[in-house]
Amino acid sequence: MSRRSLPLFSAWRQVLRVGYSWPALRGDLSAGLTVGIIAIPLAMALAIAVGAPPQHGLYTVLIAAPLIALCGGSRFNISGPTAAFVVILLPITQQHGLGGLLLCTLMAGLILIAMGLLRAGRLIEFVPYPVTLGFTAGIGIVIAVLQVKDLLGLTLPGSATHLTDTLVLLVRGLPSLSLGDSLVALCSLAVLLLWPRLVPRVPAHLVALTLGALLALLLEYFGLHVATLGERFSYNLDGIEHPGIPPFLPSLALPWTLPGADGQQLVVSFELIRQLIAPAFAIAMLGAIESLLCAVVADGMTGSKHDPNAELIGQGLGNLAAPFFGGITATAAIARTAANVRAGAFSPLAAIVHAGVVLAAILLLAPLFSYLPMAALAALLLRVAWNMSEPQHVAHTLRIAPRGDVLVLLTCLVLTVLFDMVLAVGVGLLLAAGLFIKRMSELTDTAALDRQQRQALLDMPEQVLAYSIRGPLFFGAAEKALSVLRRFSPGVKVVIVDISAVPLLDMTAIAALDNVLRDYRQQGVALILSGSTAQVRLQLRRAGVQRHEGELAYVRNLAQAREKALRWLGERQPE
Repeated sequence: MSRRSLPLFSAWRQVLRVGYSWPALRGDLSAGLTVGIIAIPLAMALAIAVGAPPQHGLYTVLIAAPLIALCGGSRFNISGPTAAFVVILLPITQQHGLGGLLLCTLMAGLILIAMGLLRAGRLIEFVPYPVTLGFTAGIGIVIAVLQVKDLLGLTLPGSATHLTDTLVLLVRGLPSLSLGDSLVALCSLAVLLLWPRLVPRVPAHLVALTLGALLALLLEYFGLHVATLGERFSYNLDGIEHPGIPPFLPSLALPWTLPGADGQQLVVSFELIRQLIAPAFAIAMLGAIESLLCAVVADGMTGSKHDPNAELIGQGLGNLAAPFFGGITATAAIARTAANVRAGAFSPLAAIVHAGVVLAAILLLAPLFSYLPMAALAALLLRVAWNMSEPQHVAHTLRIAPRGDVLVLLTCLVLTVLFDMVLAVGVGLLLAAGLFIKRMSELTDTAALDRQQRQALLDMPEQVLAYSIRGPLFFGAAEKALSVLRRFSPGVKVVIVDISAVPLLDMTAIAALDNVLRDYRQQGVALILSGSTAQVRLQLRRAGVQRHEGELAYVRNLAQAREKALRWLGERQPE
């Protein structure tokens, strides 16, 4: 298959065209090391947030990130688990277990590959900005609420699938607040907020987790219990339970052989596929949007240019392969990509190196991860949720945006928080499309031509009327614009319509124009269309709206329309 039909390795081809050097290699190694350190706790925290054991977040980076970097279309994107997926993936895990989550990820990978092969990369540009801002802000709010349990060390009297139910459970669980967990959370949050201002070169979350773990050990010494990752998660080796995450590589396994929500092996059936297909499409669409937005941000920081279709195929291959090794959904992460660029990355090798850092952490540091406090990880995700929701930017947009865009943004935000992102994006797109149609219809109008301002229309007899239509003639504007042509007094024999300012018309407009012609024939009125483009004339002819002497004519300009109108009038005068 040719490069044009299968856009693989686009980012690497771009690197080879630019040229690779030793300084570029040093930049990739340095950036990969930096981003790898950032990715380790985030990957574990995000896996926990979607209801999976923490090691599955690391497996995602280990498998998906280098494969996407190898096959994708952006030189700088860093892929892995992201906060945006939490609101989609958590309900899947709750309903279908880890096996269902991995199967849904695999299906989303296939959809992403199909999107790339169909050259759908540019279609993402048609997602309106208020829709994107609304659902990302809503996702940030949902993630923040989900972290309250671990931030305060609460014991909840049940589980919930909707945010409103979760809020009720949180309120009911407040009496179980843990002082130790709360202190660790406050300490971690303080470091996350203040450290970047003091020592920006050292990742704040690394310091926050380290100090949080040390504070947890100190509080345990004084009798205040703090929940840790090793207490919450464990793995089985040779029949023995060990705390934390396994210090070895994932093994190859079919995703559907892993347990479902009931703890039993997942049973693949048509009904299960039917239930997962909608979330899989949502994952694919969100992954495409996130990855391509991330690539645009990287392009703006570096002056490079990504290949959107190659990036979609790369993301699809990564999500197709990762579930076979326990990896959950992956997409490009804007914060990690920006850190990658700032750290001196030059090529996709940085993303591969960052996966190597995660590999070293699994093999060498896994026992230490058991001491990470759950409250510190929750604080890290709370900070991620704040950055993701961009409250200041949302407030600014609400102040300056048109009312229609404000409605779209708030609708997407509220629906994401109260229901789910799939519904929010669907309704948001419908609202945005409706507003666009309304605005476009307002640009189309029909007005009588002023004969005193048109040399070609001077001294025209009263039996001739002249109109001008400006703007696109489509289903939202056609009936209103063409209905004006029916409003004239008896005695009119010819109507001239200047359509030189009509760039396009659709089938609704053609049908409406055909109705006007039918009325004109019954009344003995001829129609002359002036200034129509070749495309408009071709559309009319294909639809059967053919010129007919004495009834319908196409002319280039108003001067020719005048000549045609006078000749037809002369032919109709009784001798």
